[in-house]
Amino acid sequence: MAAGRSGLLHSSTGSGKTLAVWLGALGALRESVGEATLARGKPVAPPLAVLWITPMRALAADTLRAIEAPMAALCPAWSAGLRSGDTTTSQRAAQDRRLPTVLVTTPESLSLLLSRADASEQLGRVRLVVVDEWHELMGNKRGVQTQLALARLRRWRAARGAGLMTWGLSATLGHLDEALRTLVGTGSAASTSAFDADADADADADADADADADAASLPASTAATASGSRVGATASREAVLVQGETDKTLIIDTLLPETVERFAWAGHMGLRMLPQVVDAIASSASSLVFTNTRSQAEQWYRALLGARPDWAGVLTLHHGSLDRELREWVELGLKEGRVKAAVCTSSLDLGVDFLPVERVLQIGSAKGVARLVQRAGRSGHAPGRPSRITLVPTHGLELVEAAAAREAVRQGRIESRHSPREPLDVLVQHLVTVALGGGFRPEALREEIGTTVAYEALPDAAWQWCLDFVRQGGPSLTAYPDYHRVVPDEDGLWRVPDARLARRHRANIGTIVSDAAMQVRFITGGSLGTVEESFIARLKPGDAFMFGGRLLELVRVEQMTALVRRAASSRAALPRWNGGRMPLSSTLADAVLRELAEADEGRFDSPEMRAVRPLIDVQRRWSGVPRPDTLVAETLKTREGWHLFLYPFAGRQVHLGLAGLMAWRAAQPEAGTFSIALNDYGLELLSARPIDWAERLPGLLRVPPEAALLDEVLASLNATELARRRFREIARIAGLIFQSHPGERRSSRQLQASATLFFEVFQQYDPGNRLLAQAEQELLTQELDLRRLADALRRMAGQTLRIHALKRPTPLAFPLMVERFREKLSNESLADRLARMVASLERSAGDPT
Repeated sequence: MAAGRSGLLHSSTGSGKTLAVWLGALGALRESVGEATLARGKPVAPPLAVLWITPMRALAADTLRAIEAPMAALCPAWSAGLRSGDTTTSQRAAQDRRLPTVLVTTPESLSLLLSRADASEQLGRVRLVVVDEWHELMGNKRGVQTQLALARLRRWRAARGAGLMTWGLSATLGHLDEALRTLVGTGSAASTSAFDADADADADADADADADADAASLPASTAATASGSRVGATASREAVLVQGETDKTLIIDTLLPETVERFAWAGHMGLRMLPQVVDAIASSASSLVFTNTRSQAEQWYRALLGARPDWAGVLTLHHGSLDRELREWVELGLKEGRVKAAVCTSSLDLGVDFLPVERVLQIGSAKGVARLVQRAGRSGHAPGRPSRITLVPTHGLELVEAAAAREAVRQGRIESRHSPREPLDVLVQHLVTVALGGGFRPEALREEIGTTVAYEALPDAAWQWCLDFVRQGGPSLTAYPDYHRVVPDEDGLWRVPDARLARRHRANIGTIVSDAAMQVRFITGGSLGTVEESFIARLKPGDAFMFGGRLLELVRVEQMTALVRRAASSRAALPRWNGGRMPLSSTLADAVLRELAEADEGRFDSPEMRAVRPLIDVQRRWSGVPRPDTLVAETLKTREGWHLFLYPFAGRQVHLGLAGLMAWRAAQPEAGTFSIALNDYGLELLSARPIDWAERLPGLLRVPPEAALLDEVLASLNATELARRRFREIARIAGLIFQSHPGERRSSRQLQASATLFFEVFQQYDPGNRLLAQAEQELLTQELDLRRLADALRRMAGQTLRIHALKRPTPLAFPLMVERFREKLSNESLADRLARMVASLERSAGDPT
């Protein structure tokens, strides 16, 4: 940093990345930024010089606290501030008058700053941008938004004859050279020369060897060492990749149930593990209990408090829908060691420094290796201290995932992330933002955005389409003034001439699109947080639901506020938030198959695999065990019809596309209707009419050319309806529809109606509209993941297919049947039916000993 270089610092959690970069920044910039000046006889801090970008509000607040102490000692004249969705109106007003020397912010708030008329003056002096938790941003549209903002800042610095230092921080990235190039931009000399492939391969081998050596110092069943211990810096002219040398030990263990269900089913949230979790929390000074959904967090918080009422006040709850003051109280309590345990979601995933936390518990599978390592790093968050994560399986098959995840960490296998390519909705939004922030000339801006990885290959035709779209809304919207957002002035500078459109754009900057949020407030006063409108819409006054760890009764709805009071009833409905089901990553799925292959050969080397052995033994006796080289299929005839079970282990998202494709192919000779169920391990097709699945299966799994596969996938589902839903997000980001106008909040039903209208107008009058094409492309690449679907078909074609005719459901088939039952039965009747089925299957399986 003293030499003005940009770079990526990749090191394990708790190794001091924040302080390493911050102390480097203070040393490098202390003299050039300058001292305080006098204004009206009072000292005024130097102008904005450092932007610190974080992906989460909790991390932003924690980062500000972490950098203030060294700054006060080394650069006492500097000032620091925070700007995010939690910043108060008075704080924003003060920042509008004068920004602090150091500003901790989010990608959305940075884009808002770029839309200010004086943006080039205010932000053109920025010397350094630090992007924290780069892995969290790199692979999504928020990361693209960050790339565009960095390109803008670099151009402003270049106009002043200076450069912009850009540094990224991460502990869980694969493909580090790609991550560095995406961060510093393609226009940088650093990013144009690739790293030496042989050197990288040797370094990766060294990292794996180090991981193996370090792990050998701990019991193989309970410990693994995080990879990435390569020392020093790999430089490419300008930018530099720095990897920390650490002895960070990551301990991964599992709470084993007293008995393992041989016929496991997901959905009960693992609460039968409650006694073991209580004991684990009691044995540690401070713990974090991670869940994968907010509903699960609410349930576990309530259950833990019921088991230990004496923990009231030291057992807390934290997720993104809770009120800001509640979240900040929990975060401060964790830092100060006043909290015994916090039940949380990904709201506390990233980078937050809770030094007193000794242990992390993960309820259910983390679904990915990187996520597991990231959450584990919330404990032992200091150099020399081990991080410990304890996995709590919610059903028997998650024991296999636990063993597989630990082995993947030991081998340094971690998921890679890649930048989205050419999302035009983000680019359209950025054009309006830049037009507000002083205006732009198309030729110069085209060159600027071409320095980002996301748009380095943007076709000229797509660029011209974006310009036409912000100027007049495209061919179908030319007659509507609201879509003449950006126009060139007499000097050829493109600006936003309408103040009303400017206000509307600023109110909707960002790429996070979610269901409309409704405030939850006590009728007597006091805010509890927000919940999705779609959940409240299903309730009527008098209904009870659980939120914020409290049983509440809905009194009435006013505007976008649900007024509630405490409920006396013990019956509760859980709030529903989008995004609760995370698919199993391909990296973890491959590790699971390797564990199953060893078990199939009689090797049960870990405590988890020994515990789950009765389940695997039944699976082997009644059918077969899936392996990397073996694709297992099962057929079964019941009163419901003819079942096919298939186990590709490709994750829920791929299985969704694969099941639809197979059902469509099966129905081609003659019309047929198929029921579909799926999970992360496999899928089920059920036909009410006789079908010889064993004969048909090879044809259902054929691998067509890429273009033919695309046509089949689109024909196998209601692609138009799915694309219409995807288009809603794109239309919101591109500024066609508005999540909120200044002073109002629109419901999700209104937003969908508006998006549908645009979708149908474009289909009829502007079929070449590139946002329509983007909706279809995102549907295929993100929602259906066509690339992974094609990879799965090719992988299955290379496996040996084993088809087993069943007399009864196997341990792998049973959870798929439960998924289907869940759609038809209430909780009470489902539990009764499952209890009868499990009892019957257990009798057939015999004594597990």
